[in-house]
Amino acid sequence: MTAKRASTLLARQWQHGGWLSDLLLPLSRLTAWEVARKRQRYLDGVRRAYRAPVPVVVIGNVYVGGTGKTPMVIATVEALRSRGYTPGVVSRGYGVKVGPHARVGLGQLEADRFGDEPALIARATGVPVAVHPKRALAAQALLQAHPKVDVIISDDGLQHLALARDIEIVVQDERGVGNGRLLPAGPLREPAERLREVDVVVTNIGTPDGQPPAASTGNRPRQVRMWLEPGDARQVSGRGTRPLAAFAGQPRIAAAAGIGNPERFFTTLRGAGIRLETALALPDHHGYAESPFQTLTAEAILVTSKDAIKCAALDDARLWEVPVRAGFSDPQLFDWLAQALRQPARA
Repeated sequence: MTAKRASTLLARQWQHGGWLSDLLLPLSRLTAWEVARKRQRYLDGVRRAYRAPVPVVVIGNVYVGGTGKTPMVIATVEALRSRGYTPGVVSRGYGVKVGPHARVGLGQLEADRFGDEPALIARATGVPVAVHPKRALAAQALLQAHPKVDVIISDDGLQHLALARDIEIVVQDERGVGNGRLLPAGPLREPAERLREVDVVVTNIGTPDGQPPAASTGNRPRQVRMWLEPGDARQVSGRGTRPLAAFAGQPRIAAAAGIGNPERFFTTLRGAGIRLETALALPDHHGYAESPFQTLTAEAILVTSKDAIKCAALDDARLWEVPVRAGFSDPQLFDWLAQALRQPARA
């Protein structure tokens, strides 16, 4: 069996169960034991979490891989800033060797020094970003470099208990909790019951579902639908912009995505009337050390913002970034969040 077929089989069984998932179940019990042990050590005070002097909002997931956290982080930063806060962001810096000290940056950051998602967040929002696998160190460095920051948004890190938090937001997609099992028999980092403990569960439905906005019932967790609305395309190696609709009906259009769920991006493009000659699904956080587009005959190649951050050096005029903006079913979500952050910190 090839690696690709094995990966496809595992993904299918993570969603629906089957013989391979059953075979891996004993290892999942070890995962459950380790998750519970780690959590109990913090509850017992054996390990202590760093409590920042400002509120902390963690935006993460329990399903391994990409579910749409980055658009949620960007939307949260922008919403809190418009409500008078001065946000900063901390992140692990996936795939980057940071060293013992956190890196802090602002504006146009290099993806190979900060990671693709932190670089994208910094470019999209203009707020300071700090990266380190130990997010407590990232938070401390962020506040030292930017003392006016009065709320920290943690990009991922739901399971990083060393950083105390005031609000927990989980982002999931249409896969939900899959087969409900922990890694490796299932796709979950923590038991599905963890979703009952967080403050907000945001379900990324990809495209608008036509249902009218709905206010929260007041129950916890707050349930919110999120969708991603594509904007005008921007040329990666130039300054040109084009309405996404301009690509509809044109022949020889390709798309590429190195994100957790590439098919979601391709579905968005097809929903805009674009006929894709090639849909190139790349590994999440693909590095682009070499161009994967040399054999493509397409006249235009549409990529995600996360990919565009790393593609500029390829100097390929065919590459167009398709940015997306998050929309939400709950019009009071960020008003509620801004108010909740003014409450006393959790123990």
